[in-house]
Amino acid sequence: MTALATAAPRGSRQLAGTGTLLRFALRRDRVMIPVWVAVNALMVLSMPNTLKGLYGTAAERADLVRQMETNASFRALIGPVFDTSIGALTAWRVGVFAASLAAVTSLLVVVRHTRDEEESGRQELVASGMVGRRASLTAALLAAAVANAVLALLVTAGLAGQGGSGALSFGLGLAGAGMVFATMAAIVAQLTESARLARGLTAAVLGAAFVLRAAGDAATDGGTSQAFGTGGGSSVLTWLSPLGWVENQRSFADERWWVLLLFAAATAVQGVLAYALAGRRDVGTSFLPTRPGPAAGRLGTAAALAWRLQRGGVLGWSIGFFVAGIVYGGLTDGAADLVRDNDSAREIFQRMGGRSGLTDAFLASMVGMLGLIAALYVVASVLRLYGEESSGRAEPLLANAVGRLRWAAGHLAIAFGGSVWIMLLAGLGFAVGYGKQIGPVLGACLVQVPAIWVIGGIAVLLYGVLPRGATAAWGVAGAVLLLGWVGPALNVPQPVLDVSPFGHLPKLPGAEMAWGPVAVLTGIAVALVAAGLAGLRRRDMTT
Repeated sequence: MTALATAAPRGSRQLAGTGTLLRFALRRDRVMIPVWVAVNALMVLSMPNTLKGLYGTAAERADLVRQMETNASFRALIGPVFDTSIGALTAWRVGVFAASLAAVTSLLVVVRHTRDEEESGRQELVASGMVGRRASLTAALLAAAVANAVLALLVTAGLAGQGGSGALSFGLGLAGAGMVFATMAAIVAQLTESARLARGLTAAVLGAAFVLRAAGDAATDGGTSQAFGTGGGSSVLTWLSPLGWVENQRSFADERWWVLLLFAAATAVQGVLAYALAGRRDVGTSFLPTRPGPAAGRLGTAAALAWRLQRGGVLGWSIGFFVAGIVYGGLTDGAADLVRDNDSAREIFQRMGGRSGLTDAFLASMVGMLGLIAALYVVASVLRLYGEESSGRAEPLLANAVGRLRWAAGHLAIAFGGSVWIMLLAGLGFAVGYGKQIGPVLGACLVQVPAIWVIGGIAVLLYGVLPRGATAAWGVAGAVLLLGWVGPALNVPQPVLDVSPFGHLPKLPGAEMAWGPVAVLTGIAVALVAAGLAGLRRRDMTT
């Protein structure tokens, strides 16, 4: 009894202040979490109406499933189909992507409220008060749990009309995937000394999970075969990936509820390991110390320092865009054949990519999607300025013979120049995967750059003029991504689509090149950056 009485207060002391830290975390993320969750939920909930318009009859849906059975490339990208109902097709079409987005949201939230806080020095100040040793980690995981719970509720309620049990299974699966990667991020945050490295390593695990699932799905036709009663099953590789667990729940198709136990077990085991690691180190330290770098030479200028800080991110985005280009290029011919006889699907591709031909429309739509995603890169890279300033690392640098504009220029060169680089690599990937129209496809990728720069310019303006509201740039990028991704499928009026800078770009390849909109968007981007830098030069630096 005495041991239990001693253990209970000790355990409660470890979590003291968790509620306060959770409220603070949710307040800090009052923009980021709602935007990411809303984008994810709207992507899922918009799909049933889209599918009804594309495949309105059971015969059309059955024909789609039969075509997917023989298309290994699409199975690798999207996954197998387990039934011909609208609900099952929804889970098939967006399940992997929604689970990946939930995982990204979760890892960002957890790293932001653990390693980011330690790296900035705020955690040390918080820990000096009446706060338990594991309170910050608990609050971070609870914040991620809140985001995933809201996503699960929205998806379950929105898809209930397709089948209550299937909607609940799908919603819980997405939340489960998010929590697996939340606890994974909690472990990595204990191992690394850098928040940037923690995010990068967890994202690399997510990428490996996607590759494992894709390899497993491409190697077997188990999903579609079972849909038609011919047996088959998922590959071992698919079962090794949490993203594969989402599809193997078979939501809306004779649900496998026991798969949810895999999410629960992985979350519990990783959570226990994260708590154990957190209790064995001091604040600000890590189990994998950062390799010391040179203090001179390559780091002798502000631009060199900016490159040193951001080179890992540039490398990751570069690899991702090159691989994505190869994948989408390899799908081009198959995608054109898949939608050639479906008027509704062809119309969506033409709204996204122009009316110059089905193959060109598909290429243009995929290039446009990569351009939308590249907007996330430029926002993340620009907001690195805010991270350096808010953490206090910029202040001693600017106290020397380094001006604000010179300091900012290094990061902005990587942000805006890096967007050109990753789109160029995407074009090269398309050239490798498709093997045709190399010049036109490269041009189509590069023509996305002015719109990407406009989003980056908005981020610079917000940071320079209103630094505490700089994170609202994520909301702008998320809204543009949602509009470009879901808008054409929902038949959103063209004036609404034109709110996005991407709506004014020429639909290359296939369409005529229009230099006017490109020049105007470039001018707008330059003006936004100039205004942001003017604001940065005049305002006080925050800490």
